[in-house]
Amino acid sequence: MLVEADILVEEGKIVSVGKSIESGYTKTVDLRGRLVLPGAVDPHVHGREPGLEYKDDFLHTSKAAVLGGVTTVLEMPNTVPPVDSPSRLLEKKSLLSGRSYADFGLYAVLYDYGDDLDSRISELVRSGAVGFKAFMAQTTGNLPPPSFGTVYRALELSRELGFTVVFHAEDRECVEFFTSRVLGEGREGLRAYSDARPPLCEELSIGYVASAARATGGRAYVAHLSVASSLELVGRRGSRANVYVETTPTYLFFDYESHEGLGALVKVNPPVRDSGNRARLWRALSEGLIDVVATDHAPHADYEKRADFWKASAGVPSLQHLLPLMLTSALEGRIPIGRVVELCSENPARIFGLYPTKGSLLPGADADVVAVDPAAEYVVTEESLAYKHRLSPYVGWRLKGRVDKVFLRGELVVDGGDLVIERPIGRPLR
Repeated sequence: MLVEADILVEEGKIVSVGKSIESGYTKTVDLRGRLVLPGAVDPHVHGREPGLEYKDDFLHTSKAAVLGGVTTVLEMPNTVPPVDSPSRLLEKKSLLSGRSYADFGLYAVLYDYGDDLDSRISELVRSGAVGFKAFMAQTTGNLPPPSFGTVYRALELSRELGFTVVFHAEDRECVEFFTSRVLGEGREGLRAYSDARPPLCEELSIGYVASAARATGGRAYVAHLSVASSLELVGRRGSRANVYVETTPTYLFFDYESHEGLGALVKVNPPVRDSGNRARLWRALSEGLIDVVATDHAPHADYEKRADFWKASAGVPSLQHLLPLMLTSALEGRIPIGRVVELCSENPARIFGLYPTKGSLLPGADADVVAVDPAAEYVVTEESLAYKHRLSPYVGWRLKGRVDKVFLRGELVVDGGDLVIERPIGRPLR
């Protein structure tokens, strides 16, 4: 619901929201004519540190985040080395502290730890892991998929300890079978890539995850859902138990029928699908069947994306334009503004235990505030990209609703669309 109101902030926290607030405040920021939103929370970010800094680094990643109105990022664990122990989690937290413009949480990876599984998971949770990521199919880092026993026990522990397990849900054997078939046919391009990792592979994995979550009562989060038909496997919101669904701008804005010419620039796992599927994803979004829109922000070096199609790396950098893309859709009447806040701020904060400190403008929340000029239109340019490698399929797109000001815990970090803070102030989250 949109209301006209003042926001009183003290010591980085929202104290009250209402009309004509009276207080002994010392500074006033005039945001009349602006849409004022809680900072976006992106729970699916690959910042590439440590070990893969040639692709990008957390300074660039977090700068892109705040420029786009994302004040909290949850960072994936498939770096080099992977985050698979409390010591590595603490090392990464130390590494990124002082190098992030946004507040951040860290995932640990879930694979087979043998007899050490229970203690390893418990220690990682105590060390501050915001959740666990299970890669069920091939991904950057070539991490092995967890066994059934590991998935089942991790979901049991997630129920007991209150964390969420995030799944890259594609069946590995299914992907290997169809990729071999398509390669044998000598085909390439986005349509061929979709056939190499067809909807069946995603459906098999999502059905497996949803069934295990129902049996254990665990908290499962399906990352980057690309196939609308997979939603039938998790059920409607009220009957899902604790199964949450994320999709990304890549699947909402691209399909292989309309965008084949972009080639490896939008090569991603799972792949982009056909235009009919894309339309069904938008309907599911409007009907509340999808909980979160996140980016799966996955930058690569120029040469990795411009290589021969089958050798090109999979992943799309999108972090800087998550909120602008969704706001453009709202301002064009595709979805309500309030739904954007739910999908990009409130729901991810709730799912990962950060609400209402993050993802809200309620009294007591961190003053992570984004002011958007709804009348502004602009064209995305290469020069405006904050990534180390200025690659984006959105270059040349005209967007509506410019992110004008961004406050992180009450401190102005973006003003007039430009970064205005001298040093990163982002903090690690538990």
